Amino acid sequence: MTRRQKLFIAGTDTDAGKTLIACGLLEAAKQQGLRTLALKPVAAGAEPVDGELRNDDALALMSAMSESMSYEQVNPVVFAEPIAPHIAAERAGRRLSAAQLAGYCRGAMMRPADLLLVEGAGGWRVPLNQRETLADLVIELNLPVVLVVGMKLGCINHALLTAEAIRSDGMPLAGWVANRVDPEMARFDENLETLKAMLPAPCLGVVPHLGKGASGADVAPFIDLAALPLS
Repeated sequence: MTRRQKLFIAGTDTDAGKTLIACGLLEAAKQQGLRTLALKPVAAGAEPVDGELRNDDALALMSAMSESMSYEQVNPVVFAEPIAPHIAAERAGRRLSAAQLAGYCRGAMMRPADLLLVEGAGGWRVPLNQRETLADLVIELNLPVVLVVGMKLGCINHALLTAEAIRSDGMPLAGWVANRVDPEMARFDENLETLKAMLPAPCLGVVPHLGKGASGADVAPFIDLAALPLS
């Protein structure tokens, strides 16, 4: 990994483990003495803390990164209901747009960091409004993508379709991480080898099923930052 790298963390679906893997990437970089930051531009699913909504994924990223930012900088748009962001926004009387979210991100991205991650919500094509999806945010920010593949039945199709969509949108797929979300997945090794052969990017790690309560420190030993492309 080169210094001053910025990446978007996408997932094959909403339960792929984006936040856990993002925390693992942050921890692995921190163990190398690198400065790290992470953003969660929009989150749906939050609980009130001292009168303010707080999303668990955003809080996990804040705990894993080495540099400090306010919650509002890390997660500028947050909704209480754990539903699709565009529906949550409509129910809250708000409108999301890629330009709006990109503006929030660019301010935070000016902060000095060796590794900065921007984590999405759900999969690559999650809508922001009737015309735009989260992919439009990635295009606005022009970020290479790391794809988190939730290893379970059907993951090959999900991963290949997502990688195809990322590339068709003109964004580089910098790498992918296999995250074993289903500990009972049949023929795990065969599925993994198929993905390694067919995904057009390096595998940055194979993370075993770690169970509830796992942290970035648990994931970091399985992450290979050196596999990231130099540019």
